[in-house]
Amino acid sequence: MVSIAILHYNVEFFITGEFQQISDVRSVADIRKENMNKYTVQVESGHIGKNGRPSVGPVYRSSLSKDGFPPLDPGMDTSWQIFRHAVENYPGNKMLGWREFREGKAGPYIWKTYQEVYEEVLCIGSALRQLDVAPGSRVGIYGANCPQWVVTMEACNGYSLICVPLYDTLGAGAVDYIIEHAEIDVAFVEQKKVRLIVPSDGQGTRLKSIISFTTITPEESCSAAAFGIKAYSWHDFIKMGKEYPSEPLPPRPLDICTIMYTSGTSGTPKGVILTQETHASYVKGVDLFMDQFEDKMTADDVYFSYLPLAHILDRIIEEYFFHKGASVGYFHGDTLALGDDLVELKPTFFAGVPLVFERIHRSILKTVAELRPLRRLIFDLLYKYKLHWMRLGYSHKSASPLADLLAFSKVKARLGGRVRLLVSGGAPLTPEVEEFLRVTTCSFVTQGYGLTETCGQVSVAYPDDHSLLGTVGVTLTYTELRLEEVPEMCYDPLAEPSRGEICVRGKTLFSGYYKNPELTKEVLKDGWFHTGDIGEISSDGILVIIDRKKNFFKLSQGEYVAAEHLEKVYSSVDIIEDIWVYGNSHRSMLVAVVVPREDNTKKWALLSGLKGAFTELCALKELNEHILEELKLAAEKNKLRSFEHIRGIVVDPVPFDVERDLVTPTMKKKRTQMLEYYLVDIEKVYGKLLPCQKIFSIMLYEVILNPS
Repeated sequence: MVSIAILHYNVEFFITGEFQQISDVRSVADIRKENMNKYTVQVESGHIGKNGRPSVGPVYRSSLSKDGFPPLDPGMDTSWQIFRHAVENYPGNKMLGWREFREGKAGPYIWKTYQEVYEEVLCIGSALRQLDVAPGSRVGIYGANCPQWVVTMEACNGYSLICVPLYDTLGAGAVDYIIEHAEIDVAFVEQKKVRLIVPSDGQGTRLKSIISFTTITPEESCSAAAFGIKAYSWHDFIKMGKEYPSEPLPPRPLDICTIMYTSGTSGTPKGVILTQETHASYVKGVDLFMDQFEDKMTADDVYFSYLPLAHILDRIIEEYFFHKGASVGYFHGDTLALGDDLVELKPTFFAGVPLVFERIHRSILKTVAELRPLRRLIFDLLYKYKLHWMRLGYSHKSASPLADLLAFSKVKARLGGRVRLLVSGGAPLTPEVEEFLRVTTCSFVTQGYGLTETCGQVSVAYPDDHSLLGTVGVTLTYTELRLEEVPEMCYDPLAEPSRGEICVRGKTLFSGYYKNPELTKEVLKDGWFHTGDIGEISSDGILVIIDRKKNFFKLSQGEYVAAEHLEKVYSSVDIIEDIWVYGNSHRSMLVAVVVPREDNTKKWALLSGLKGAFTELCALKELNEHILEELKLAAEKNKLRSFEHIRGIVVDPVPFDVERDLVTPTMKKKRTQMLEYYLVDIEKVYGKLLPCQKIFSIMLYEVILNPS
């Protein structure tokens, strides 16, 4: 009762104007203007295109680099030097943590120190030298995040080998392609992946050796031997390194550190070449960025790693943590039980893709909805109260300690209780979800933008700056940004607002695509990497992702459609979990495949007097009609043009997933594969919409007549 009384007093105090002394409080616009003067500098002006070249916008750089990119610290210009420096300075610190299973349950975290990891690295590197793996050779790593993954990665760094991640989520087909394309002779493999990497009957491979992260069964060893592959357990390989020690062969700054294959949204994987200096520059850039804040990262911080190490975001964050002498704990393998890992590990920092944070958001809302009415009212009042002060420029810590104590500390506890920073990447996080997490998690929440080709984030929003909500922030330390005109999509970087293709230049850029000079020349022009993403940038250098250059098509009446923009608009409909918008130059109207949100679909069914399992509800004509009506209302609310309205839909109860090859591991839609998968259903929808027209093969149109 005392807590409720305190709440009542504070809320009334706020509502009745007793806080009217906010004349001293700066407006969000003032704060934003002031901060942007500190965050960015414009180093070049934009100019109109001539002689067939597109117009370009101004060039923006971080204020940390206003006088040029800062030099790297002496002796810290390779990934190997960063690791060695950490071992020398923090030998006894916990470095890598994992959970072992006991009686079918994950136990507490077990840790290896920096010194222990270093000793294993030397053993692995020495054993590779014993196998005559020469400097510059490519070494594959295939498996989920674990200490052995990082030990192998650091052994590659220390002995001038090139680490090539084999995507754990792409399946054996892509793995076989990468092995052949990158000419990999030796691969380190998670035990349960051994059977996937050993050829089946009638197939060949260039692999000569595989090393299991744990053990090798006699059957697996015999199966590998049948194809001339020598199989080792982790223990046996470590033992070989101890028996035949070899000194490290440190790399040079411009040596290749990794060839990281990107899944892409179409075609075969592309091998992105990243040098040792590129990795070192990124780590230094993050260090300079983080050093601006009072709440700094230290050796006491703990990172929760569950995004694949085969992706650049997780890997580069881990390298930054190693630089700080901090700890990295790995999830135990079940993405549906991340909450258990969080409570056990108690991390201070973790990164994720929007899908993960949207699930956290929905989980919190579901818990709040189940509260008694009075407690729910209290939560809502506290939320609005804290949000008000955050919008006026107060930090999440000072906006309302009372609200944190009464309500939001419980949310923080579900994330382990110590989280200080949440970072979203891979795709834009909606402003609604970002704002909600900023208020309720009692931690800094930010998002950034980057690609494998940029060795991680190019831009990032400053933590706790509410004026950057819904954006991907401003340029990081070692990058420059500008927009380039895309006339076919009517994007002009010299107009207001400034919009165009995002182009990146700087010290964290990739060197090119492995064995693909044609594609390299296509995207690297005059030192600028053309990302294919469409951005909007303000006069003070704030970037927002609005579209994808290749995610547009022309309808039969000649109108261009930006599919990704429409998907963002329509995703705001409460009953929709995900949506894919489709059309082509031989059709005059749009259709879509919709994945409904299960909980909201069941609520609709209950109100409509309909019963059945979720899959049964998704097959109902009534649901199809209801979703179409909701899409129409969303289109009208957002003032979409008539040709941007969805006229017919396919309802799929199963979310778009990697298993069906419909999305990439970072949840980007693979549109060509989606078209192939849903082709028959789409033809049926168009058949109902256009009964008098002859139904041609949409797949033929897309692949042959309209390849873009």
